[in-house]
Amino acid sequence: MTEIIIGAGASGLACAIRLKQNMPSDEVILLERLDTVGKKILATGNGRCNLSNEHAENYKEVINFFNNIGLKTRSDSEGRIYPYSNQATTVRDMLEKECIRLGVKIITDCTVKSVDKDLIVSSDCGMFYGDSVIIAAGGKAQSSLGSNGSGYEILKNLGHKITPLSPALVQLTSSSKYPRQLKGQRVKGDMKILLDGECVKKEYGEILFTDYGLSGIVSMNLSEVVSRNFESESHKKCHAVIDLASDFSEDELLEHISKFGSLEGIVGEKISSLLEKQANGDREKICKYAKNWQLIITGTKGYNFAQITSGGADLKQFNNFESVIVKNLYACGEVLDRQFECGGYNLNFAFYSGIKVADEITKKRNRNDKN
Repeated sequence: MTEIIIGAGASGLACAIRLKQNMPSDEVILLERLDTVGKKILATGNGRCNLSNEHAENYKEVINFFNNIGLKTRSDSEGRIYPYSNQATTVRDMLEKECIRLGVKIITDCTVKSVDKDLIVSSDCGMFYGDSVIIAAGGKAQSSLGSNGSGYEILKNLGHKITPLSPALVQLTSSSKYPRQLKGQRVKGDMKILLDGECVKKEYGEILFTDYGLSGIVSMNLSEVVSRNFESESHKKCHAVIDLASDFSEDELLEHISKFGSLEGIVGEKISSLLEKQANGDREKICKYAKNWQLIITGTKGYNFAQITSGGADLKQFNNFESVIVKNLYACGEVLDRQFECGGYNLNFAFYSGIKVADEITKKRNRNDKN
């Protein structure tokens, strides 16, 4: 029996390994568009590969999978899980070496053009027939690292619904001059996104000011609603409202200024000076701005900078990751409409869904053998 996996990213590599672990005699063929496998893995977690999170669903299955191929992990205080080496290259290399050890056939520089309902895969490196075909081609984020949206087209042509797509976990752009003046400054506080004055989402955490706008975990986690707004033909006016001193009330800030002359001891010299200029020295306005600092948001940095794609193949058309439209067709990872916040949750889902697909194929095989 032959299984063909399209895409050698996190979910595709995990799926290939688990298939060979479960069914060593099967031929598993892994087709990758780039010249190397797992390239996007190398860019995750600032080069450290935040591969899971202790708060993620099914994370124990992912960690057990890695332990079984010899990769040890460690967690930080917030539950983020990294390879013990703290190097993303270790994760990628261990996955690739395990594929090779198990006998997975890896074909790189191979662009898949189509898959038909008989599970015949057409590519620029030949035709392949699979008893099962797994779409693990990723989304549209950072196409230079592998995924270019082709998986959506393959599934769409097979009758699958693709929900609206937009870049997610991506930096926000702003036309306001203040982020540029604070370039490199970090604050920890509340931030909410307003669309035509209405709050649509808010979050607490680290915010980084940049020359183009806002970055940091909070901005990334709020970016999906911003992207969806600007993808709309009639998008609404978008603002970010930041509480620069979330542990203090306006009255407490005013009391601090009255006693010490400024907010430098709370928000730092640069932000304090900027607020003073913006409020023309009016102490009450300084405190109001510190609690409700509003910036114009013009969009995001787009797919080239996004960590993931929001939207994808509708999960309602899959049962345990198998298509309900085409028998023995599966999908896993980012190509599916299943996204999470920063912190290892998305990679966890990629690995888990790849493992789960392999296990589902195995269960189906065992049931058929008994019959």
